[in-house]
Amino acid sequence: MKFRPGGNDKPNRAWLRREPPVSDPLFAPLQQFFATAPVACPYIPARAERKLIVELGGSGTPQFYDDLSRAGFRRSHRFAYRPACRACASCVPVRIAVDRFTHTRSTRRIRNANRDLDEDLVPARATPEQFELFWAYQRGRHGDSEMASMSYGDYRGMVEDSPVRTKIAEFRDRSSRLVAASLVDLLDDGISAVYSFYDPRQKKQSLGTWSILWLVEECRRNGRPYVYLGYWIADSPKMAYKARFPALERLTASGWTDFADPPADV
Repeated sequence: MKFRPGGNDKPNRAWLRREPPVSDPLFAPLQQFFATAPVACPYIPARAERKLIVELGGSGTPQFYDDLSRAGFRRSHRFAYRPACRACASCVPVRIAVDRFTHTRSTRRIRNANRDLDEDLVPARATPEQFELFWAYQRGRHGDSEMASMSYGDYRGMVEDSPVRTKIAEFRDRSSRLVAASLVDLLDDGISAVYSFYDPRQKKQSLGTWSILWLVEECRRNGRPYVYLGYWIADSPKMAYKARFPALERLTASGWTDFADPPADV
């Protein structure tokens, strides 16, 4: 498998070229972690990326994955991973602290623009309706990516091949048409946003941002403190947008801390 940070993951068996086991300071006693071979970084030109990976399986997997998420790991299918690049630390794990989240002028506008949508958290089961929206999103927003060539079988694997508590948040308009969806993992301390997609024709709705705002409210309703957003990368326009969310935290060597220099409200 070949992973992309922040949930933009595409199944690719060539990814599993493992190097010798890595002694990770957080999980050294387990001896389950492996590093991938270096490949070209998809976000920063002229750099290489490597990842630390572990296969998820067994009765204790949900709790193990909860702990991994707090340590900056993400999930793709039955693997958890995090960046392990030797000369780069640009991929920064980020999450929203729900209790401190307050709307800005821009997030209030997005909330009001999508007030009429119906939302539901459904089992992680792929449907042709979801795939049609997923395909339109890939062609409209990421036509040159590997994910644009995914088949329905690939999409089904992305959704259903999960050993943890996975759901899909569906968003429908007044005519019950699916306009956005978000694949999420339920954690003991929040929700991890794995991958979101939406109708690319509805640009004014800011549906991608809306799906994250809804996850914040879903955590608030259920008393869960965090929404995990994956990796923020300052030098990548595809990933830098996450800095716009209020109450953002980043993972550092000293633990989770307030995101430095939050952007001003617009």
